[in-house]
Amino acid sequence: MSRLEKNIPTDDPLMNAEKRAVIDRILADNAGKDGAVMVALNELQSEIGYISEPMEVYVAKKLKAPVSAVHGVTTFYSFFTNRPRGKHTLKFCLGTACYVGGTPQLIEKAKQLLGIDVGQTTPDGNVTLEVCRCVGACSQAPVMVLDDEVEGRVRANTFPELLAAVNK
Repeated sequence: MSRLEKNIPTDDPLMNAEKRAVIDRILADNAGKDGAVMVALNELQSEIGYISEPMEVYVAKKLKAPVSAVHGVTTFYSFFTNRPRGKHTLKFCLGTACYVGGTPQLIEKAKQLLGIDVGQTTPDGNVTLEVCRCVGACSQAPVMVLDDEVEGRVRANTFPELLAAVNK
């Protein structure tokens, strides 16, 4: 066991034999390919659900890439997360039109109703609250993305109805 592995939290995917096998398969399948880091990280995000910091180091080592390059990808693209997300993801657009249209008030309402802050997941693991930049639906501002569905013209008084759909 390497020095790094001795410091990996016990709940990290690298410490789970089944998940480690998935990680190793994805990395082996992509090693040596053009764009291997991005392709492997996409597959890991889809299969494991998140990319922990120890996983970033492991990916870098296995794909012979700088850790900074792997970390740069996982922090630049909003698709990636470094901790598990809830069953549902609720993202609020902070693009200019949405921001001016009332997104900050919607975020406050969401925090109040869910009892969590941005970047957190409800204790039952049902909903993760996130923000994102422009989703390209400015004419429908303010916009939120519930899982993969764009919800436009959201208002604080109608938001609880949308939230009820995921809290069944």
